Amino acid sequence: MDSLNSLFAPAALVPLLTFAFGLLWMAATVRRIVRLARYFQLEGYETPRYLRWLARTRRETRYILATIAAILFLTIPVLSDFSLFSPFSDRLERGAIGVIQAILGAAAAVLLFVALPHDRQVKQPFNPTPRARRLLGAAIVLGLLIPAFYLIMLAANLAGGATPDLPGTAYFGAMAGLLALALAPLMLPLANAAMYPVEASVRAGYLRSAKAHLKRSGAKVICITGSYGKTSTKHYLQHILSARFRSLMTPKSYNTLMGISKVINETLSGDASYEYFIVEADAYFVGENASICRLVEPQFGMVMTVGPMHLERLGSMDAIAAAQYEIIESLPADGAGFFNGDDPEVLKMAARGHPQTRVIVSHKGAPGARFAATDVQMKADGLHFTVTDASSGASQPVVAPLYGETNVTNILMAIAVAVHLGMSLAEIAPRVATLEPAEHRMVRRVLPDGTTIIDDAYSANPVGTAAALDVLKLHDHSLHRIVISSGMFELGPAHEAENRKLGERLAAAATDVILIGPKQVGPVRDGLLSQGFPADRLHVVETLDEAIAVYQRILVPGDTLLVLTDLPDTYAA
Repeated sequence: MDSLNSLFAPAALVPLLTFAFGLLWMAATVRRIVRLARYFQLEGYETPRYLRWLARTRRETRYILATIAAILFLTIPVLSDFSLFSPFSDRLERGAIGVIQAILGAAAAVLLFVALPHDRQVKQPFNPTPRARRLLGAAIVLGLLIPAFYLIMLAANLAGGATPDLPGTAYFGAMAGLLALALAPLMLPLANAAMYPVEASVRAGYLRSAKAHLKRSGAKVICITGSYGKTSTKHYLQHILSARFRSLMTPKSYNTLMGISKVINETLSGDASYEYFIVEADAYFVGENASICRLVEPQFGMVMTVGPMHLERLGSMDAIAAAQYEIIESLPADGAGFFNGDDPEVLKMAARGHPQTRVIVSHKGAPGARFAATDVQMKADGLHFTVTDASSGASQPVVAPLYGETNVTNILMAIAVAVHLGMSLAEIAPRVATLEPAEHRMVRRVLPDGTTIIDDAYSANPVGTAAALDVLKLHDHSLHRIVISSGMFELGPAHEAENRKLGERLAAAATDVILIGPKQVGPVRDGLLSQGFPADRLHVVETLDEAIAVYQRILVPGDTLLVLTDLPDTYAA
């Protein structure tokens, strides 16, 4: 025992170890906050959604429990007067006990640093926007307060000549690091709350700038909303209008208040020649579309569909419809509203009487439709149908190199707006013939060996998946019709039922199915198997990379592959 005392007795060893591994604790804390910041951003900086993600993600909960276990383990010495070795405590010097404590704390630091959760693959990386950088900086500062304060106090005491209690130094150093690591996930919501006054001020200035730029531009605003179909329709309308007008659309999925402001401030502000600004608006809560409309003041509003997308956030179908109707409510009396008459909820909006000019489109014979699509056929080269304008009596056959019944509605809505703005059906038809699908939305590509790839991976919803599977059925010449899917998300209480229906539809359309995310795809799998789908043709994997490896083993020239959706990062295993 004397040899242990002589080995561990140097008084400087404990503070040195505490400092060295205190820095490791701080590095682990920073690394954890930086990684989690991406998920906080993916959840829209919404604390409840972020906390639910933490609670349901096993790798995160396991790590939190491991950190808590380490805290409890290092608390044991306190309960036995700083000694894990009570049988020998009367023979061990406190310096030796302190060194052993420091070594145990150091081992915990190393193990927890090595065991930090990591992402197997990242499809949507952290976007270092100014707000995100401010938030991340504030979270790191908050996260390091405990260990940094402890190390500063320890350094001050040592510099002042004080003789530290060695077991206490080791213990409290390890506890400061462990607490910082355990609390790291909460630093992002705390920083978000702390930075609210700053962000509110920045946001207000940014919005004022955007509103002023839009006013000066003189561009008239066309606002599109809906549970699905809005992005494709935005692209189609932009393509059609560009034959006669100078128009700008919000790119990609810039469909939030700040995203739209960014487009105005960075693009529209520098060019006063735009006649129309096409804005896609999406709502995660009632009032969000209204705030977008207060910014852009649309003259024309389009409502595509009311469906269960974002039902988890909005809470009910009535709330979804109310959020979408905010676009129509914001229109001036002399504005124009455009409605998909084939959606019963959207048709109800048209019946509410605002604005004075209301245009309904339909390909299913909805009452009061001004624009109708008839003789609809989906062929290998795309959609064929005839558009009739009941107001003028004009009729025009069109061919679009697009697929899926939903695109008939999307095209009709774009045509209705273009005609209202002065274009003729004859002028529009050649533009329809050169339409291209929006990125990852029913993009069909035939490879030189005859293999067909259908990319519908952007975002799955009940209507869109049904349309995509109808397109897949057209490829009945293929030996294999393979589908990669991870199911549908953010459907709230409808999640299980809708995903089970998806499985039933898959069974009728596909020969082979690859499901990504064992935890999420249970209802899809159940729906498939309930229809007698062969179990040996069903593959459940954890990552997109594994799914690719599976389909590459199956695929032969002439086959068809439908990538129906992709697993969001926040749902990845």
